[in-house]
Amino acid sequence: MAAQFGRRLRKGAATTAVAAVAVAALSASQAPGVSADDHGRQSAGADVGQGANDAGEDGTATGNSRYYTDLPPLQSPNPAPSASAGEGTPAATGSAEAGIPATVLDAYKKAEASLRESKPTCNLPWQLLAAIGKVESGQARGGRVDAAGTTLSPILGPVLDGNGFASIKDTDNGAYDGDSTYDRAVGPMQFIPSTWAWAGRDGNGDGKKDPNNVYDAALAAGHYLCRFDHDLSVQAQMNQAILSYNNSTAYLNTVLSWLEYYRKGTHEVPDGTGTLPSHDSDGTATPSPTPPVPSPPSTPKPGGGDPTSPAPKPTPPATPTPPATPTPPVTPTPPPTTPPATPTPTETVDHLANVGDGKVTATAGDTFAQKIAVRTEDKAGKAVAKVRVRFTIVGDTDATFAGGESVATTVTNWSGMAIAPALAAGEKTGDFTVRVTVVGRVLAGLDYTATVTARQADTLARTADTALTCVPGGEFADQVEVKATYQGATAGKVAATATLIKSADDTGENDKGPYFKDADGKTVRTLTTLVTDADGLLKLPKLYADDTTGTFLLRVTTTGGATLTVELTVAAAAS
Repeated sequence: MAAQFGRRLRKGAATTAVAAVAVAALSASQAPGVSADDHGRQSAGADVGQGANDAGEDGTATGNSRYYTDLPPLQSPNPAPSASAGEGTPAATGSAEAGIPATVLDAYKKAEASLRESKPTCNLPWQLLAAIGKVESGQARGGRVDAAGTTLSPILGPVLDGNGFASIKDTDNGAYDGDSTYDRAVGPMQFIPSTWAWAGRDGNGDGKKDPNNVYDAALAAGHYLCRFDHDLSVQAQMNQAILSYNNSTAYLNTVLSWLEYYRKGTHEVPDGTGTLPSHDSDGTATPSPTPPVPSPPSTPKPGGGDPTSPAPKPTPPATPTPPATPTPPVTPTPPPTTPPATPTPTETVDHLANVGDGKVTATAGDTFAQKIAVRTEDKAGKAVAKVRVRFTIVGDTDATFAGGESVATTVTNWSGMAIAPALAAGEKTGDFTVRVTVVGRVLAGLDYTATVTARQADTLARTADTALTCVPGGEFADQVEVKATYQGATAGKVAATATLIKSADDTGENDKGPYFKDADGKTVRTLTTLVTDADGLLKLPKLYADDTTGTFLLRVTTTGGATLTVELTVAAAAS
Protein backbone atom coordinates (compact mmCIF):
# COMPACT_ATOMS: atom_id res chain seq x y z
CA MET A 1 0.00 0.00 0.00
CA ALA A 2 3.01 2.28 0.11
CA ALA A 3 2.30 3.22 -3.50
CA GLN A 4 -1.01 4.71 -2.51
CA PHE A 5 -0.29 6.94 0.41
CA GLY A 6 2.16 9.57 1.54
CA ARG A 7 2.52 9.08 5.27
CA ARG A 8 5.05 9.76 8.01
CA LEU A 9 7.29 7.69 10.25
CA ARG A 10 6.48 7.73 13.95
CA LYS A 11 9.64 9.35 15.20
CA GLY A 12 10.07 11.56 12.14
CA ALA A 13 13.79 10.89 11.69
CA ALA A 14 13.56 9.42 8.20
CA THR A 15 10.76 11.83 7.31
CA THR A 16 12.68 14.95 8.15
CA ALA A 17 15.78 13.79 6.33
CA VAL A 18 13.92 13.06 3.10
CA ALA A 19 11.59 16.03 3.19
CA ALA A 20 14.32 18.48 4.15
CA VAL A 21 16.34 17.56 1.05
CA ALA A 22 13.24 17.93 -1.10
CA VAL A 23 12.18 21.24 0.43
CA ALA A 24 15.70 22.62 -0.04
CA ALA A 25 15.12 22.52 -3.81
CA LEU A 26 12.21 24.91 -3.51
CA SER A 27 12.79 28.63 -3.89
CA ALA A 28 11.86 30.98 -1.06
CA SER A 29 9.06 32.46 -3.17
CA GLN A 30 7.37 29.08 -3.30
CA ALA A 31 7.57 28.26 0.38
CA PRO A 32 6.64 31.25 2.52
CA GLY A 33 8.00 30.93 5.99
CA VAL A 34 10.51 28.22 4.98
CA SER A 35 14.20 29.00 5.34
CA ALA A 36 17.46 27.07 5.35
CA ASP A 37 20.37 27.35 7.76
CA ASP A 38 24.07 27.31 6.81
CA HIS A 39 23.96 23.53 6.39
CA GLY A 40 20.92 23.47 4.13
CA ARG A 41 18.57 22.18 6.83
CA GLN A 42 15.00 23.38 6.61
CA SER A 43 13.21 25.31 9.32
CA ALA A 44 9.86 27.04 9.54
CA GLY A 45 10.58 30.73 9.35
CA ALA A 46 7.03 31.65 10.28
CA ASP A 47 6.17 31.28 13.91
CA VAL A 48 4.57 27.88 14.35
CA GLY A 49 2.77 28.93 17.46
CA GLN A 50 3.23 27.96 21.07
CA GLY A 51 3.17 24.24 21.58
CA ALA A 52 2.80 23.54 17.87
CA ASN A 53 5.73 21.16 17.71
CA ASP A 54 4.30 18.66 20.13
CA ALA A 55 1.42 16.36 19.38
CA GLY A 56 -1.09 18.72 20.88
CA GLU A 57 -4.00 17.85 23.12
CA ASP A 58 -5.90 16.26 20.26
CA GLY A 59 -3.07 14.12 18.88
CA THR A 60 -3.18 14.21 15.08
CA ALA A 61 -5.84 13.54 12.48
CA THR A 62 -3.68 11.05 10.60
CA GLY A 63 -1.86 9.22 13.37
CA ASN A 64 1.41 10.74 12.09
CA SER A 65 1.69 8.23 9.27
CA ARG A 66 3.38 8.56 5.87
CA TYR A 67 2.63 11.36 3.41
CA TYR A 68 3.72 12.49 -0.07
CA THR A 69 6.82 14.69 -0.16
CA ASP A 70 6.63 15.85 -3.80
CA LEU A 71 6.95 19.63 -4.09
CA PRO A 72 5.23 21.92 -6.60
CA PRO A 73 7.11 22.86 -9.78
CA LEU A 74 9.14 26.04 -9.94
CA GLN A 75 7.09 27.67 -12.71
CA SER A 76 3.95 29.67 -11.96
CA PRO A 77 0.74 27.66 -12.01
CA ASN A 78 -1.21 30.47 -13.68
CA PRO A 79 -2.95 29.08 -16.80
CA ALA A 80 -1.68 30.51 -20.09
CA PRO A 81 -4.14 31.66 -22.80
CA SER A 82 -4.65 29.15 -25.60
CA ALA A 83 -4.65 30.13 -29.24
CA SER A 84 -7.86 28.17 -29.71
CA ALA A 85 -9.64 30.03 -26.95
CA GLY A 86 -11.66 33.12 -27.64
CA GLU A 87 -9.86 36.45 -27.46
CA GLY A 88 -9.28 37.45 -23.84
CA THR A 89 -10.47 34.07 -22.55
CA PRO A 90 -7.78 32.07 -20.74
CA ALA A 91 -7.89 28.33 -21.29
CA ALA A 92 -7.11 25.91 -18.47
CA THR A 93 -3.78 24.83 -19.90
CA GLY A 94 -1.48 25.69 -17.00
CA SER A 95 0.96 23.38 -15.28
CA ALA A 96 -0.37 19.85 -14.93
CA GLU A 97 0.39 20.01 -11.20
CA ALA A 98 -2.00 22.97 -10.89
CA GLY A 99 -4.89 20.88 -12.19
CA ILE A 100 -7.27 19.61 -9.51
CA PRO A 101 -9.89 16.96 -10.38
CA ALA A 102 -13.33 18.52 -10.76
CA THR A 103 -15.20 16.67 -8.00
CA VAL A 104 -12.32 17.02 -5.54
CA LEU A 105 -12.02 20.75 -6.25
CA ASP A 106 -15.78 21.16 -5.79
CA ALA A 107 -15.57 19.40 -2.40
CA TYR A 108 -12.84 21.76 -1.19
CA LYS A 109 -14.79 24.85 -2.24
CA LYS A 110 -18.05 23.62 -0.70
CA ALA A 111 -16.22 22.92 2.58
CA GLU A 112 -14.82 26.47 2.58
CA ALA A 113 -18.32 27.90 1.98
CA SER A 114 -19.77 25.80 4.81
CA LEU A 115 -17.07 26.90 7.27
CA ARG A 116 -17.55 30.52 6.21
CA GLU A 117 -21.09 30.26 7.62
CA SER A 118 -20.54 28.03 10.66
CA LYS A 119 -17.13 29.37 11.76
CA PRO A 120 -16.58 32.69 9.96
CA THR A 121 -13.71 33.76 12.21
CA CYS A 122 -11.66 30.74 11.14
CA ASN A 123 -11.00 32.20 7.65
CA LEU A 124 -10.36 28.76 6.11
CA PRO A 125 -9.07 28.96 2.49
CA TRP A 126 -10.04 26.04 0.25
CA GLN A 127 -6.47 26.05 -1.08
CA LEU A 128 -5.31 24.80 2.35
CA LEU A 129 -7.62 21.79 2.04
CA ALA A 130 -6.24 21.23 -1.47
CA ALA A 131 -2.66 21.40 -0.16
CA ILE A 132 -3.38 18.84 2.55
CA GLY A 133 -5.30 16.65 0.10
CA LYS A 134 -2.29 16.73 -2.22
CA VAL A 135 0.23 15.52 0.35
CA GLU A 136 -2.16 13.04 1.97
CA SER A 137 -3.58 11.20 -1.04
CA GLY A 138 -2.53 12.97 -4.25
CA GLN A 139 -6.02 14.54 -4.51
CA ALA A 140 -7.80 11.18 -4.03
CA ARG A 141 -5.35 9.41 -6.36
CA GLY A 142 -5.78 11.95 -9.12
CA GLY A 143 -9.54 12.23 -8.64
CA ARG A 144 -10.49 8.56 -8.88
CA VAL A 145 -13.95 9.16 -7.36
CA ASP A 146 -17.52 8.55 -8.47
CA ALA A 147 -20.13 11.22 -9.12
CA ALA A 148 -21.03 11.37 -5.41
CA GLY A 149 -17.38 11.95 -4.46
CA THR A 150 -16.65 8.49 -3.03
CA THR A 151 -13.31 6.94 -3.96
CA LEU A 152 -13.53 4.12 -6.49
CA SER A 153 -11.44 1.97 -4.18
CA PRO A 154 -10.50 2.46 -0.52
CA ILE A 155 -7.47 4.64 0.23
CA LEU A 156 -5.81 3.05 3.25
CA GLY A 157 -2.62 4.03 5.01
CA PRO A 158 -0.11 1.51 6.36
CA VAL A 159 -1.00 -0.64 9.35
CA LEU A 160 -0.19 1.34 12.50
CA ASP A 161 1.27 -1.63 14.34
CA GLY A 162 4.42 0.05 15.67
CA ASN A 163 6.60 -1.40 12.89
CA GLY A 164 8.10 1.85 11.63
CA PHE A 165 4.96 3.76 12.55
CA ALA A 166 2.98 4.59 15.66
CA SER A 167 1.19 1.71 17.35
CA ILE A 168 -2.54 2.41 17.43
CA LYS A 169 -4.76 -0.51 18.39
CA ASP A 170 -8.04 -0.95 16.53
CA THR A 171 -10.72 1.54 17.59
CA ASP A 172 -13.48 0.91 15.00
CA ASN A 173 -13.60 -2.90 14.89
CA GLY A 174 -12.44 -2.62 11.29
CA ALA A 175 -15.53 -0.69 10.19
CA TYR A 176 -13.59 1.96 8.24
CA ASP A 177 -10.18 0.40 7.59
CA GLY A 178 -11.04 -3.30 7.44
CA ASP A 179 -8.50 -4.06 10.18
CA SER A 180 -9.81 -5.27 13.53
CA THR A 181 -6.34 -5.44 15.11
CA TYR A 182 -4.72 -2.08 14.34
CA ASP A 183 -5.93 1.23 12.94
CA ARG A 184 -5.05 2.60 9.51
CA ALA A 185 -5.56 6.07 8.06
CA VAL A 186 -8.59 6.14 5.76
CA GLY A 187 -9.79 8.12 2.75
CA PRO A 188 -8.60 11.08 0.67
CA MET A 189 -7.83 13.19 3.78
CA GLN A 190 -6.37 10.20 5.68
CA PHE A 191 -8.23 10.27 9.00
CA ILE A 192 -7.53 7.52 11.50
CA PRO A 193 -10.79 5.89 12.70
CA SER A 194 -10.47 7.16 16.28
CA THR A 195 -10.31 10.76 15.02
CA TRP A 196 -13.05 10.27 12.43
CA ALA A 197 -15.34 8.98 15.20
CA TRP A 198 -15.71 12.54 16.50
CA ALA A 199 -14.44 14.71 13.65
CA GLY A 200 -16.43 13.09 10.82
CA ARG A 201 -18.97 15.25 8.96
CA ASP A 202 -21.66 14.75 6.32
CA GLY A 203 -20.50 17.06 3.54
CA ASN A 204 -22.78 15.91 0.71
CA GLY A 205 -26.04 15.67 2.65
CA ASP A 206 -26.63 11.95 2.13
CA GLY A 207 -27.07 11.30 5.86
CA LYS A 208 -23.75 9.44 6.20
CA LYS A 209 -20.29 10.37 7.46
CA ASP A 210 -17.95 8.46 5.16
CA PRO A 211 -14.17 9.08 5.36
CA ASN A 212 -13.90 7.67 1.82
CA ASN A 213 -16.15 10.43 0.47
CA VAL A 214 -14.22 13.55 -0.52
CA TYR A 215 -17.11 15.90 0.42
CA ASP A 216 -17.39 14.38 3.90
CA ALA A 217 -13.61 14.22 4.37
CA ALA A 218 -12.97 17.79 3.18
CA LEU A 219 -15.62 19.24 5.50
CA ALA A 220 -14.29 17.17 8.40
CA ALA A 221 -10.75 18.40 7.69
CA GLY A 222 -11.99 21.99 7.66
CA HIS A 223 -13.69 21.62 11.05
CA TYR A 224 -10.61 19.85 12.43
CA LEU A 225 -8.34 22.74 11.36
CA CYS A 226 -10.78 25.36 12.69
CA ARG A 227 -11.30 23.89 16.16
CA PHE A 228 -10.06 25.72 19.28
CA ASP A 229 -11.14 29.00 17.61
CA HIS A 230 -8.14 28.98 15.26
CA ASP A 231 -7.93 31.98 12.93
CA LEU A 232 -6.14 30.64 9.85
CA SER A 233 -5.46 34.14 8.55
CA VAL A 234 -2.87 34.35 11.37
CA GLN A 235 0.22 32.46 10.20
CA ALA A 236 1.17 31.10 13.63
CA GLN A 237 -2.34 29.70 14.14
CA MET A 238 -2.42 28.21 10.64
CA ASN A 239 0.93 26.52 11.30
CA GLN A 240 -0.36 25.12 14.56
CA ALA A 241 -3.48 23.76 12.87
CA ILE A 242 -1.43 22.08 10.13
CA LEU A 243 0.94 20.52 12.66
CA SER A 244 -2.05 19.12 14.54
CA TYR A 245 -2.95 17.29 11.34
CA ASN A 246 0.49 15.65 11.03
CA ASN A 247 3.11 16.69 13.56
CA SER A 248 6.21 17.29 11.44
CA THR A 249 7.99 20.49 10.47
CA ALA A 250 8.79 18.90 7.10
CA TYR A 251 5.07 18.17 6.66
CA LEU A 252 4.24 21.78 7.57
CA ASN A 253 6.71 23.13 4.99
CA THR A 254 5.41 20.81 2.28
CA VAL A 255 1.79 21.82 2.90
CA LEU A 256 2.67 25.52 2.96
CA SER A 257 4.52 25.12 -0.36
CA TRP A 258 1.45 23.62 -2.04
CA LEU A 259 -0.81 26.21 -0.41
CA GLU A 260 1.22 29.05 -1.90
CA TYR A 261 1.34 27.28 -5.27
CA TYR A 262 -2.43 26.78 -5.41
CA ARG A 263 -3.04 30.36 -4.34
CA LYS A 264 -1.20 31.52 -7.47
CA GLY A 265 -3.72 29.76 -9.65
CA THR A 266 -5.35 26.41 -10.34
CA HIS A 267 -7.60 24.90 -12.97
CA GLU A 268 -10.11 22.09 -13.10
CA VAL A 269 -9.27 18.80 -14.79
CA PRO A 270 -11.55 15.78 -15.37
CA ASP A 271 -11.86 13.26 -12.57
CA GLY A 272 -9.24 10.55 -12.76
CA THR A 273 -6.74 12.62 -14.75
CA GLY A 274 -4.92 14.46 -11.95
CA THR A 275 -1.16 14.04 -11.62
CA LEU A 276 0.09 11.61 -8.99
CA PRO A 277 2.91 12.18 -6.49
CA SER A 278 5.89 9.87 -6.73
CA HIS A 279 7.72 10.00 -3.39
CA ASP A 280 6.71 9.08 0.14
CA SER A 281 8.10 10.52 3.34
CA ASP A 282 9.80 7.21 4.11
CA GLY A 283 12.01 7.63 1.02
CA THR A 284 10.24 5.13 -1.24
CA ALA A 285 8.98 5.78 -4.74
CA THR A 286 5.25 5.39 -5.25
CA PRO A 287 4.30 3.97 -8.65
CA SER A 288 1.10 5.06 -10.36
CA PRO A 289 -2.01 3.09 -9.38
CA THR A 290 -3.04 3.02 -13.07
CA PRO A 291 -3.02 -0.61 -14.24
CA PRO A 292 -0.37 -1.43 -16.90
CA VAL A 293 -1.49 -1.75 -20.52
CA PRO A 294 -1.05 -5.38 -21.67
CA SER A 295 1.29 -6.02 -24.61
CA PRO A 296 -0.24 -7.47 -27.82
CA PRO A 297 0.08 -11.24 -28.06
CA SER A 298 2.92 -12.50 -30.21
CA THR A 299 2.48 -14.92 -33.12
CA PRO A 300 3.75 -18.40 -32.19
CA LYS A 301 6.29 -20.11 -34.42
CA PRO A 302 5.38 -23.34 -36.06
CA GLY A 303 5.98 -26.10 -33.65
CA GLY A 304 5.39 -23.90 -30.59
CA GLY A 305 7.89 -22.03 -28.41
CA ASP A 306 8.70 -18.35 -27.98
CA PRO A 307 8.69 -16.69 -31.41
CA THR A 308 11.23 -14.07 -30.28
CA SER A 309 13.80 -16.57 -28.93
CA PRO A 310 16.49 -18.24 -31.11
CA ALA A 311 16.28 -21.98 -31.67
CA PRO A 312 17.98 -23.89 -28.83
CA LYS A 313 21.41 -25.39 -29.50
CA PRO A 314 22.02 -29.08 -28.69
CA THR A 315 23.65 -29.57 -25.27
CA PRO A 316 26.66 -31.91 -25.16
CA PRO A 317 26.41 -34.81 -22.72
CA ALA A 318 27.74 -33.99 -19.26
CA THR A 319 30.87 -35.65 -17.90
CA PRO A 320 29.92 -37.97 -15.04
CA THR A 321 30.97 -36.67 -11.61
CA PRO A 322 32.55 -39.07 -9.10
CA PRO A 323 30.55 -39.59 -5.91
CA ALA A 324 31.30 -37.07 -3.17
CA THR A 325 32.76 -38.00 0.18
CA PRO A 326 29.98 -38.16 2.80
CA THR A 327 29.89 -35.11 5.09
CA PRO A 328 29.24 -35.69 8.80
CA PRO A 329 25.87 -34.36 9.97
CA VAL A 330 25.80 -30.81 11.37
CA THR A 331 23.96 -30.10 14.57
CA PRO A 332 21.21 -27.58 13.74
CA THR A 333 21.41 -24.19 15.45
CA PRO A 334 18.18 -23.25 17.22
CA PRO A 335 16.52 -20.12 15.81
CA PRO A 336 17.12 -16.92 17.78
CA THR A 337 14.46 -16.12 20.33
CA THR A 338 12.63 -12.85 19.63
CA PRO A 339 12.08 -10.94 22.85
CA PRO A 340 8.46 -9.95 23.43
CA ALA A 341 7.55 -6.45 22.31
CA THR A 342 7.39 -3.83 25.04
CA PRO A 343 3.75 -2.84 25.54
CA THR A 344 2.80 0.75 24.80
CA PRO A 345 1.54 2.95 27.67
CA THR A 346 -2.00 2.58 26.34
CA GLU A 347 -1.75 -1.21 26.46
CA THR A 348 -0.80 -1.13 30.15
CA VAL A 349 -3.86 0.87 31.23
CA ASP A 350 -6.26 -1.25 33.29
CA HIS A 351 -8.82 1.32 34.40
CA LEU A 352 -9.70 4.99 34.77
CA ALA A 353 -9.77 6.54 38.22
CA ASN A 354 -11.90 9.53 39.16
CA VAL A 355 -9.92 12.61 40.19
CA GLY A 356 -12.35 15.52 39.91
CA ASP A 357 -15.82 16.14 41.32
CA GLY A 358 -18.51 13.61 40.51
CA LYS A 359 -21.01 16.29 39.49
CA VAL A 360 -20.46 19.71 37.95
CA THR A 361 -22.95 22.58 37.72
CA ALA A 362 -23.13 25.89 35.89
CA THR A 363 -25.71 28.54 35.10
CA ALA A 364 -26.84 28.78 31.48
CA GLY A 365 -24.30 30.70 29.42
CA ASP A 366 -21.53 30.41 32.03
CA THR A 367 -18.36 28.31 32.13
CA PHE A 368 -18.34 25.38 34.54
CA ALA A 369 -16.05 26.24 37.45
CA GLN A 370 -15.28 22.59 38.23
CA LYS A 371 -12.80 20.66 36.11
CA ILE A 372 -13.42 17.12 34.89
CA ALA A 373 -10.27 15.07 35.49
CA VAL A 374 -9.31 11.38 35.47
CA ARG A 375 -6.17 9.32 35.96
CA THR A 376 -5.11 6.29 33.93
CA GLU A 377 -3.80 3.44 36.08
CA ASP A 378 -2.40 -0.05 35.51
CA LYS A 379 -3.51 -3.19 37.36
CA ALA A 380 -1.34 -2.28 40.34
CA GLY A 381 -2.94 1.16 40.60
CA LYS A 382 0.15 2.97 39.32
CA ALA A 383 -0.29 6.01 37.11
CA VAL A 384 0.32 5.63 33.36
CA ALA A 385 1.58 8.68 31.47
CA LYS A 386 1.35 9.56 27.77
CA VAL A 387 -2.06 8.00 27.20
CA ARG A 388 -4.70 9.65 25.01
CA VAL A 389 -7.99 10.17 26.84
CA ARG A 390 -11.20 11.28 25.15
CA PHE A 391 -13.95 13.41 26.73
CA THR A 392 -17.33 13.20 24.95
CA ILE A 393 -20.47 15.24 25.70
CA VAL A 394 -23.53 12.97 25.60
CA GLY A 395 -27.17 14.04 25.85
CA ASP A 396 -29.57 16.76 24.72
CA THR A 397 -27.52 19.85 25.45
CA ASP A 398 -25.82 22.72 23.68
CA ALA A 399 -22.90 22.75 26.13
CA THR A 400 -19.49 22.52 24.46
CA PHE A 401 -15.82 22.37 25.24
CA ALA A 402 -13.63 25.40 24.49
CA GLY A 403 -13.67 25.96 20.75
CA GLY A 404 -17.27 24.81 20.30
CA GLU A 405 -16.59 21.06 19.99
CA SER A 406 -18.49 18.24 21.68
CA VAL A 407 -15.42 15.97 21.85
CA ALA A 408 -11.96 16.73 23.19
CA THR A 409 -8.87 14.55 23.48
CA THR A 410 -5.92 15.15 25.77
CA VAL A 411 -2.81 13.24 26.83
CA THR A 412 -2.13 12.18 30.41
CA ASN A 413 0.77 13.94 32.13
CA TRP A 414 3.60 12.42 34.17
CA SER A 415 1.15 11.65 37.00
CA GLY A 416 -1.29 9.91 34.66
CA MET A 417 -3.82 12.73 34.94
CA ALA A 418 -5.92 14.04 32.07
CA ILE A 419 -7.96 17.20 32.51
CA ALA A 420 -10.79 18.10 30.13
CA PRO A 421 -10.75 21.54 28.48
CA ALA A 422 -13.04 24.18 29.94
CA LEU A 423 -16.70 23.21 29.64
CA ALA A 424 -19.11 25.99 28.67
CA ALA A 425 -22.84 25.75 29.38
CA GLY A 426 -25.30 26.62 26.63
CA GLU A 427 -28.84 27.92 26.99
CA LYS A 428 -30.50 24.51 27.39
CA THR A 429 -31.08 23.66 31.03
CA GLY A 430 -31.00 20.20 32.59
CA ASP A 431 -28.55 17.31 32.95
CA PHE A 432 -26.16 15.79 30.44
CA THR A 433 -23.18 13.43 30.62
CA VAL A 434 -19.47 13.82 29.98
CA ARG A 435 -18.11 10.37 29.13
CA VAL A 436 -14.38 9.67 29.52
CA THR A 437 -12.69 6.82 27.60
CA VAL A 438 -9.17 5.70 26.71
CA VAL A 439 -8.36 6.07 23.00
CA GLY A 440 -7.22 2.81 21.44
CA ARG A 441 -8.27 0.64 24.36
CA VAL A 442 -11.58 -1.08 25.14
CA LEU A 443 -12.15 -0.27 28.81
CA ALA A 444 -15.08 0.78 30.94
CA GLY A 445 -15.41 4.55 30.77
CA LEU A 446 -16.26 7.06 33.47
CA ASP A 447 -19.42 9.19 33.33
CA TYR A 448 -19.73 12.61 34.90
CA THR A 449 -23.13 14.27 35.36
CA ALA A 450 -23.20 17.93 34.40
CA THR A 451 -26.16 20.18 35.18
CA VAL A 452 -27.09 23.48 33.57
CA THR A 453 -29.40 25.61 35.70
CA ALA A 454 -31.54 28.49 34.50
CA ARG A 455 -30.31 32.06 34.83
CA GLN A 456 -31.57 33.68 38.01
CA ALA A 457 -32.44 37.02 39.52
CA ASP A 458 -32.93 37.85 43.20
CA THR A 459 -34.07 41.47 42.86
CA LEU A 460 -36.50 43.35 40.62
CA ALA A 461 -37.03 47.11 40.58
CA ARG A 462 -38.89 49.58 38.38
CA THR A 463 -36.75 51.89 36.31
CA ALA A 464 -39.20 54.79 36.87
CA ASP A 465 -41.29 55.92 39.84
CA THR A 466 -44.19 57.62 38.04
CA ALA A 467 -47.71 56.61 39.08
CA LEU A 468 -49.49 54.28 36.67
CA THR A 469 -53.03 55.55 36.14
CA CYS A 470 -55.74 55.19 33.52
CA VAL A 471 -59.38 56.11 32.93
CA PRO A 472 -61.97 53.36 32.49
CA GLY A 473 -61.89 51.93 28.98
CA GLY A 474 -58.61 53.70 28.22
CA GLU A 475 -54.93 52.73 28.07
CA PHE A 476 -52.06 53.45 30.45
CA ALA A 477 -49.75 56.13 29.16
CA ASP A 478 -46.60 54.58 30.58
CA GLN A 479 -45.33 51.01 30.05
CA VAL A 480 -43.97 49.10 33.02
CA GLU A 481 -40.19 48.57 32.80
CA VAL A 482 -38.16 46.65 35.41
CA LYS A 483 -34.52 45.73 35.90
CA ALA A 484 -33.36 42.35 37.25
CA THR A 485 -30.16 41.80 39.22
CA TYR A 486 -28.53 38.81 40.87
CA GLN A 487 -26.26 39.34 43.87
CA GLY A 488 -25.95 42.98 42.81
CA ALA A 489 -24.96 42.21 39.21
CA THR A 490 -27.07 42.62 36.09
CA ALA A 491 -29.19 39.52 35.44
CA GLY A 492 -29.55 39.23 31.68
CA LYS A 493 -31.58 36.62 29.80
CA VAL A 494 -33.61 35.67 32.87
CA ALA A 495 -37.08 34.18 32.35
CA ALA A 496 -39.94 36.19 33.87
CA THR A 497 -43.72 36.08 34.28
CA ALA A 498 -46.15 39.00 34.64
CA THR A 499 -49.65 38.43 36.10
CA LEU A 500 -52.48 40.78 37.03
CA ILE A 501 -53.46 39.27 40.40
CA LYS A 502 -56.58 39.56 42.52
CA SER A 503 -54.90 40.82 45.69
CA ALA A 504 -51.72 40.66 47.71
CA ASP A 505 -53.06 37.59 49.50
CA ASP A 506 -54.67 35.98 46.45
CA THR A 507 -52.19 35.66 43.60
CA GLY A 508 -54.72 34.09 41.25
CA GLU A 509 -55.31 35.82 37.93
CA ASN A 510 -57.79 38.69 38.13
CA ASP A 511 -60.79 38.53 35.82
CA LYS A 512 -61.41 42.26 35.71
CA GLY A 513 -59.50 45.49 35.64
CA PRO A 514 -56.29 46.22 33.62
CA TYR A 515 -55.18 43.76 30.95
CA PHE A 516 -52.70 43.16 28.12
CA LYS A 517 -53.59 42.31 24.51
CA ASP A 518 -52.26 39.41 22.48
CA ALA A 519 -51.42 39.55 18.77
CA ASP A 520 -55.10 39.15 17.89
CA GLY A 521 -56.19 41.94 20.23
CA LYS A 522 -57.71 39.57 22.77
CA THR A 523 -57.57 40.21 26.52
CA VAL A 524 -54.61 38.58 28.31
CA ARG A 525 -53.83 38.98 32.02
CA THR A 526 -50.79 36.62 32.31
CA LEU A 527 -47.57 36.77 30.24
CA THR A 528 -45.29 33.74 30.57
CA THR A 529 -42.60 33.99 27.86
CA LEU A 530 -40.82 37.10 29.07
CA VAL A 531 -37.01 37.34 29.20
CA THR A 532 -34.80 40.17 30.39
CA ASP A 533 -32.33 41.56 27.85
CA ALA A 534 -28.56 41.51 28.16
CA ASP A 535 -28.74 44.54 30.48
CA GLY A 536 -31.31 42.88 32.75
CA LEU A 537 -34.12 45.15 31.48
CA LEU A 538 -37.68 44.03 30.75
CA LYS A 539 -40.31 46.35 29.28
CA LEU A 540 -43.85 44.97 29.48
CA PRO A 541 -46.39 45.46 26.68
CA LYS A 542 -48.91 48.31 26.88
CA LEU A 543 -51.66 47.97 29.50
CA TYR A 544 -55.35 48.70 28.94
CA ALA A 545 -58.31 49.19 31.34
CA ASP A 546 -61.87 47.91 31.22
CA ASP A 547 -64.78 49.80 32.84
CA THR A 548 -63.91 48.67 36.39
CA THR A 549 -62.41 51.34 38.60
CA GLY A 550 -60.15 50.86 41.59
CA THR A 551 -56.58 49.91 42.53
CA PHE A 552 -55.15 46.76 40.96
CA LEU A 553 -51.90 44.81 41.30
CA LEU A 554 -49.44 43.60 38.68
CA ARG A 555 -46.93 41.02 39.93
CA VAL A 556 -43.67 40.26 38.07
CA THR A 557 -41.59 37.20 39.08
CA THR A 558 -38.37 35.69 37.73
CA THR A 559 -36.43 32.43 37.92
CA GLY A 560 -34.54 32.59 41.19
CA GLY A 561 -37.38 34.05 43.23
CA ALA A 562 -37.26 37.78 42.51
CA THR A 563 -40.72 39.38 42.87
CA LEU A 564 -42.05 42.89 42.26
CA THR A 565 -45.64 44.12 42.80
CA VAL A 566 -46.75 47.24 40.91
CA GLU A 567 -49.91 49.25 41.69
CA LEU A 568 -52.23 50.25 38.84
CA THR A 569 -55.05 52.79 39.34
CA VAL A 570 -58.16 53.05 37.20
CA ALA A 571 -60.26 56.15 37.99
CA ALA A 572 -62.61 58.49 36.20
CA ALA A 573 -61.06 61.66 34.91
CA ALA A 574 -61.42 64.69 37.15
CA SER A 575 -64.20 67.08 35.99
